[in-house]
Amino acid sequence: MALRKTPSADLKRTYGFFVQVGMIVSLGLLIVAFNANLDRGDPDEIVQIEQEVVEMEDILQTKQIQKPPPPPRPPVPVEVPNDEILEDDDLDLDAFLDLDAPINLPPPPPPPDEEEEIDEPEIFEIVEQMPELIGGIGGLQSKARYPEIARKANVEGRVIVQFIVDENGNVREPTILRGISGGCDEEAIRVITEHAKFVPGRQRGRPVQVKMSLPIVFKLR
Repeated sequence: MALRKTPSADLKRTYGFFVQVGMIVSLGLLIVAFNANLDRGDPDEIVQIEQEVVEMEDILQTKQIQKPPPPPRPPVPVEVPNDEILEDDDLDLDAFLDLDAPINLPPPPPPPDEEEEIDEPEIFEIVEQMPELIGGIGGLQSKARYPEIARKANVEGRVIVQFIVDENGNVREPTILRGISGGCDEEAIRVITEHAKFVPGRQRGRPVQVKMSLPIVFKLR
């Protein structure tokens, strides 16, 4: 026994109907959509959007201009002697020259002062006749006084004094060749300077200066 569908369950009977309805609805929506876009304004009026005009500047190609060299510096003025041309004096060529007339010459310069050369007397160390101490070495030794400082310090010894005996037998320029200090050196100089007197030495019969030396002895008793 074959089964049959009920009219409410048979979809094929209503399929064509629904397809037609859907197509009609879709067509209506398209018409509405087109009309909506076309009704917005006048189709002949086209709105143009102004665009910003960009001006292109031409790039100028520069050239390096060569500057002319600076002008030379003006010369510095230098003073020069006056170039004024002096008028030539009239020369008297007929002048007479008297050769016999005396010529006044300037006096000659005075001669330079001649310095007098002073001959210093020669000092001898050894002569034909040596100076002689008047009174002897013993008499000169007796004039010496023992310094108190040397006595307290027990200083003893021999002081050698060198000096010059001049042409008159006097003592000059006494110096100590060998001393013992303690005041003995100064005492020896005093004794020679104050109490020593000589017969001057002689060379070739005339008195001369002679360098000599004498000892002064300091000894405690």
